[in-house]
Amino acid sequence: MKDSTVIKNISLATMMLMQFMLVAVWWVPLAAYLTNKGVEGSMKALILSSMATGSMVSPMIGAFADRYLSAQKVLAVLNLLTALFLLVAGLSNDFLWIFVSIFIAMLCYMPTWSLTSSIAMTHAKPELFPRIRMFGSIGWITSGLFSLAAVKVFKIEVFDGSNIPLFCGSAVAAVAALLNILTLPDTPPNKSNEKISVRKLLGLDAFLLLRDRNYRMFIACSAAAMLAFALYYSFGSEFLQDRQFKYITVTMNWGQVVELFFLFFATTIIMRVGLKNALAIGLIALIARYLAFYLGVVSDVNAYYITGILFHGLIFGLFFVGGQVYTESKAPKNLRAQAQGMLSFLIWGVALLLGNFVCGQLISLNKTVDAAGKAVYDWNTIFAITTVFSVIVAILFYLFFKQEKRKTS
Repeated sequence: MKDSTVIKNISLATMMLMQFMLVAVWWVPLAAYLTNKGVEGSMKALILSSMATGSMVSPMIGAFADRYLSAQKVLAVLNLLTALFLLVAGLSNDFLWIFVSIFIAMLCYMPTWSLTSSIAMTHAKPELFPRIRMFGSIGWITSGLFSLAAVKVFKIEVFDGSNIPLFCGSAVAAVAALLNILTLPDTPPNKSNEKISVRKLLGLDAFLLLRDRNYRMFIACSAAAMLAFALYYSFGSEFLQDRQFKYITVTMNWGQVVELFFLFFATTIIMRVGLKNALAIGLIALIARYLAFYLGVVSDVNAYYITGILFHGLIFGLFFVGGQVYTESKAPKNLRAQAQGMLSFLIWGVALLLGNFVCGQLISLNKTVDAAGKAVYDWNTIFAITTVFSVIVAILFYLFFKQEKRKTS
């Protein structure tokens, strides 16, 4: 019995590792690849917004699919479709086909975040789930091994910024689908006789939380913070490529290493300093990131860029995960799952989508072409703007978000 439990937990941890590795290997360097393909402006922002769009519709796809098929089978099918469309995107030279393929791949992929969590929470003890989920972050980090292997072992001069990561993502997705079928425990669908309604599929009941003034302020500040966060999250590879970094994925994955630490201790930190202070620390880290990037550009010292990347752990671990904790505490028990879906829809869907277009436009306005035809970026102005904007968001948050008493249940 004990052995079967260990095997089951290993299969769940492997599921998380593969699921986040498959997206990180191609998503992180995507902006650099699009730049090298000559994709600019609104088209680039549109392609980079596929994750946000997938986040917006994934609750509907996941809720519908999970009702009629076992969750591990749905996961396997979605991974196979992701593999197919990433392959098409890698083979295509047409901007429209690249966009359509990545868009459909993300529509298939993003529901897997909730599916993997659902499968893990069904078969593992609650106290073990954070440790199982942590393997997702490990998978994100180890995605950098693909670029190291490509350059060192296979002597491929350019990995990040090429179409090879799309093929790697496709291959990992295919392997993940096979493991989903062969190793995951059966997670049967919900056999409830309750009819599916559009209201339930959209999770509209959770929007009642927005009646609370303090929660509205939290959502507004989170959405504003995402506008600035998108510059790093979606366009970070373009910046690092311009600064002549060779191993872009590996470099950005240092932020995930720090994220592992803060994910592990996030709950303890929140309990010690209070939710408001924890969220504020996350926003201060956002300011520090862009200030470090600004100083790096001014001084031409790469150490500042690495410092800015390392702040990712504080930003994500305290502000965004802290926001999930706050949402969990505000929602009634029967709406907690819907509330998390609503938070994902508003922040990782709507706000990230808007942030990609805003940051894409900001980059375009501060980009010129020299006599040799090479792109020249005014990163000083770009990071100065995002630093000041992040300061304003942090001040507004601290002034208008009220500390609340922690619920005991």
